[in-house]
Amino acid sequence: MGDERLPDLLGLALRRNPKRAHLLVSNVLGKHVPQRPSVVRAAGHDLGVRVRSLLGDTEAARAVVLGYAETATGLGHSVADGLALAPYLHSTRRPVPGIAPAGGFEESHSHATSHLLLPEDPTLLTAPGPLVLVDDEFSTGNTVLNTIRALHARYPRERYVIVALVDMRGPADRARLTDFARELGAQVDLITLAAGTVALPDGVLAKGQELVARYERGLGETPGAPPVSAPDFTPAPVPTSTPVRVDLAWPGGVPDGGRHGFTPGHRDRLEAALPGMAARIAEALPGGAGPDGPGGRVLVLGFEELMYAPLRLAGELEAAGHDVRYSTTTRSPVLAVDDPGYAIRTRLVFPAHDAPADGPGERYAYNVAGSGFDAVVAVVDSVADTPELHAADGLLAQLAAHVPHVVLAVVPSHAPQPRTPGAPGAHEAPGAHEAHEAHEAHEAPEAPGRSSMPPVLPEPLRGPAFSSYAPEEVGWLLQDLSDAHLEAPTEEREEAIQSGGAHYAESLPVEYQPSAAYQELFHSALDASASRIARAVGTVTETVLAERSPRPVLVSLARAGTPVGVLMRRWARHRHGLDLPHYAVSIVRGRGIDANALRWLAEHHDPADVVFVDGWTGKGAITRELAEAVREFPGFDPEIAVLADPGSCVRTYGTREDFLIPSACLNSTVSGLISRTVLRADLVGPHDFHGAKFYRELAGADVSGAFLDAVADRFDEVGAAVDADVKELLAADRTPTWEGWAAVERISEEYGIHDVNLVKPGVGETTRVLLRRVPWKILAKRGAGADLAHVRLLAEQRGVPVEEVDELPYSCVGLIHPRYTRGATGADGKAVGSK
Repeated sequence: MGDERLPDLLGLALRRNPKRAHLLVSNVLGKHVPQRPSVVRAAGHDLGVRVRSLLGDTEAARAVVLGYAETATGLGHSVADGLALAPYLHSTRRPVPGIAPAGGFEESHSHATSHLLLPEDPTLLTAPGPLVLVDDEFSTGNTVLNTIRALHARYPRERYVIVALVDMRGPADRARLTDFARELGAQVDLITLAAGTVALPDGVLAKGQELVARYERGLGETPGAPPVSAPDFTPAPVPTSTPVRVDLAWPGGVPDGGRHGFTPGHRDRLEAALPGMAARIAEALPGGAGPDGPGGRVLVLGFEELMYAPLRLAGELEAAGHDVRYSTTTRSPVLAVDDPGYAIRTRLVFPAHDAPADGPGERYAYNVAGSGFDAVVAVVDSVADTPELHAADGLLAQLAAHVPHVVLAVVPSHAPQPRTPGAPGAHEAPGAHEAHEAHEAHEAPEAPGRSSMPPVLPEPLRGPAFSSYAPEEVGWLLQDLSDAHLEAPTEEREEAIQSGGAHYAESLPVEYQPSAAYQELFHSALDASASRIARAVGTVTETVLAERSPRPVLVSLARAGTPVGVLMRRWARHRHGLDLPHYAVSIVRGRGIDANALRWLAEHHDPADVVFVDGWTGKGAITRELAEAVREFPGFDPEIAVLADPGSCVRTYGTREDFLIPSACLNSTVSGLISRTVLRADLVGPHDFHGAKFYRELAGADVSGAFLDAVADRFDEVGAAVDADVKELLAADRTPTWEGWAAVERISEEYGIHDVNLVKPGVGETTRVLLRRVPWKILAKRGAGADLAHVRLLAEQRGVPVEEVDELPYSCVGLIHPRYTRGATGADGKAVGSK
């Protein structure tokens, strides 16, 4: 219900989600529905003209336009075109090595990961002019208001303008915007093309879920109806054409989009180059440069965040007389139903092809197959021009199987140059230098071999001065931050992390002190599982010795990997008389591995001998983080050896069962009294190791040695089983299937979380959620039994519901509260069930 324009702007589709079955699909965004490029650009451009009229030219020249990844990157850029006088920036989910984020935020309803702000010129955010935020749909306002709140805390300003294609808020959310502006002390305006509301009949959620399930099984809408399968084209038929690559001759110095900023000057240079680039594409079409040839109906298909460049190329082809439509690929999973009244008729499914930071996964192209296109022009950036793009199941093969002619055009990915403090920016206002200095992010350490590197890196810390482990058991490549006050209440940390105001590695949770009942549970669990752990330790160690190096250097990822590294070292000594070096280093999700620790290792050992060790895999985030981090350090093998790999993320493991590893039950008191690692700019300089604390005061509760001894005492009894396991593993195909990652994505959607970072699979990760975060609920595999006794006890103590589920690839999964604030859940941090 609403404005007359709404039916032209929106369609409806279904998604698999227990909270909201319907999805509003824009007809003018150029994402899910192919549309004429002139229509797509005009929608955003006209909104930008209205923003300029609202602000006036003086304020418009001081403004910055910020679009949202991935859906609104092209829309936001078109708004900036209409505004004409302001630079453009969009958020991104692609981190760039060497570029420190100038800000970031979580999108609570998103199916993907955190948003980063990576401007090449940080003064885009520090300048005090109006900030224009652009999204495709203003439904509740949560995402935009959370963004403004997070940015206003760092870069306060007097005025914000929110721009969207449609405003679908209800009365309560409309009133909330007014209250929010008053609370902020800033002016907040809203501009949209149309407004309305969505009215759903009773029971629509259950009916929608049933319908989604039926279509996914290919059963049709109703019992007795003819089968109507979801038109999901994977795997594709044999390709009928070979993609043709065209050289665009992209203008040098012009960014591929707004990921790092795009100025009016960049726009002028792009405008001048567009006719020539479009002509090169036209020549590669079946009909050549003429619009009336057999190439006929053309789709220009962009790529996720890369929406603007393909849109402008499509628009230039349209202006030259070609029959062109435009859309882009996406991360967003939507049900496809081949019905004339339904927005998503067909779906191509293919693997991600840009090595995404949050790991591999499926990507989608909607309404392409079966739409009668004679040619498709796939436009990607150079980071995404990978073997996965060209693979047999990749995007190009999928397109070639359904469209007679495929053209590939690659736009060079812009490589920003990190700015030095005080350097003048392209969009600086008076006083911006001082603001830049105040907000300058911590600089990454320089690459190996540069003259500014300190001549000597510090030696590893060892017990008993640092940790309760014996000095020969492990050397910690960390700095001691025991005197720093780093602990914060769990609830404060969760609120800061989810609002984008802080990174989880900048503080520590208050150390959980277990009750007598929980300590008793730990000891009984250790007694029951010691043999199983010893067998896994032996299996992973023997596999490493057989495949990786006869004398490996064990490097544990602190801190969960450290007890496992110590046990592997003990096994090698017990079974083979080997005295293996063992170190612990820090790795931080989103920030990478400690580069100085790697430099120290490279100076003292052959990098080829280094074997990274961790406790277990969840969804594989650290596995991917490590692989990305060591690319800059030749010789290091990024493969991780783990005790348990329930997520099927690695090749080297002791077991793929998801069982209770008692070292996951506790924090520092089972890990040598060492805290989780810390990375904060005011404590960790460019030539420092990451930090951690030694909780000497907890020595009375320390069970680190007891855990190691209990497992090592079982080495002899599991020897024969280990030999059999290793023989079988060495002959098996251990290629990771990433089954766990797929399960996490499914759970994220089904439970309406839409952020994989808030889904923590496996016994170990679930325990961490209960000990360190604000849990929402626990999913327990039906019949999991004693392995989950400690999880159930912790859940009861924190008031967290435990939901029994079937077909779970893990024993349990912990869900972090997806919209946590102390006002929403209570200052005690106890979870509240979904309503």
